[in-house]
Amino acid sequence: MTTRRTVVRRAPGKLFVAGEYAVVESGRAAILVAVDRYITVTVSAGDGAGVLISSDLAARAVHRTWQDGRLTGAGTPADPVVAAVETVAGLLAERGLPVPPLSVSITSTLHEDGRKYGLGSSGAVTVATVAAVAAYCGLRLSPGDRFRLALLATARIDPQGSGGDLAASTWGGWIAYQAPDRAFVLDLARRHGIQETLRTPWPGFALRRLPPPKDLTLEVGWTGSPASTSSLVTGLHRRAWRGSASHQTFLRASAGIVRAAVTALEAGDGEGLLHQIRRARQELARLDDEVGLGIFTPALTALCDAAEAAGGAAKPSGAGGGDCGIALLDAQSPHNIARVRQRWAAAGVAPLPVRPAPEGTQE
Repeated sequence: MTTRRTVVRRAPGKLFVAGEYAVVESGRAAILVAVDRYITVTVSAGDGAGVLISSDLAARAVHRTWQDGRLTGAGTPADPVVAAVETVAGLLAERGLPVPPLSVSITSTLHEDGRKYGLGSSGAVTVATVAAVAAYCGLRLSPGDRFRLALLATARIDPQGSGGDLAASTWGGWIAYQAPDRAFVLDLARRHGIQETLRTPWPGFALRRLPPPKDLTLEVGWTGSPASTSSLVTGLHRRAWRGSASHQTFLRASAGIVRAAVTALEAGDGEGLLHQIRRARQELARLDDEVGLGIFTPALTALCDAAEAAGGAAKPSGAGGGDCGIALLDAQSPHNIARVRQRWAAAGVAPLPVRPAPEGTQE
């Protein structure tokens, strides 16, 4: 096994463009875009046994030791960094390779003063950790293998997560994504191991690169109010709505919106894309009215209204309840863009200076 003294990998954050909530169902599609804010993971030689994990978001480093293939020690049990290291270590063990002592250091531009922007920091840190630890330990992995390892890691913590954030952080750019059956994947890994799970086709999974919108600019607004995607999704799954006729109507509507938006992107049809983003907002609002999740906060509603008043289209990105909203505006109308930003600021929404991240941004 070949190691290097230091390996650095980074992964971008993400935004949902359409298909959130539906995408948690296996085989249901969403559109995402990676953004140019990153989690950077640096792996170097550790002192002694185990793994030393440090972060610019934590007051002190935490040392963890190995016990029966798991990392023990103080800290949050549902730690994506720990899960990522353990998953790579599981693959190494199956290949008869040892895990050397590691020092794992994390830095983030997906937060401000410790508060997350809602740009997929957990997914990005998982992807970057998998990539950095695997490379340090001499594993040569394709993007698809890195994604699969990251999804195995996150599914152990939260099997309801779609993995769309992991896909965007792995491949970058604009993508259409369909989630695999996470229960199948976890069961396969338990019965046959990680290596076999990487080789086996995953039911429901699909990924397709998309071109960026033509003649439209992506604007992002941050409400300053962090939201918990897992809590919102879990809350939806606990309600009687799941499996109801309304649930099926929502899934069909979301699928139609995503298909039409993909067609618009590939055809360079800006107006067609704006129409689908407005439809996506309406479907999320209908879901919110029926189930009472709190997807739309006053700040997110104001964000959407300001963009539509300027001829654009906007919606919450992801689970809503705070965090970020997105707007697509005419790229040739800087006056309108400036006016939207001003209205956002007046409503307590901070325009974020982010842009779509290019494809293949990890190395």
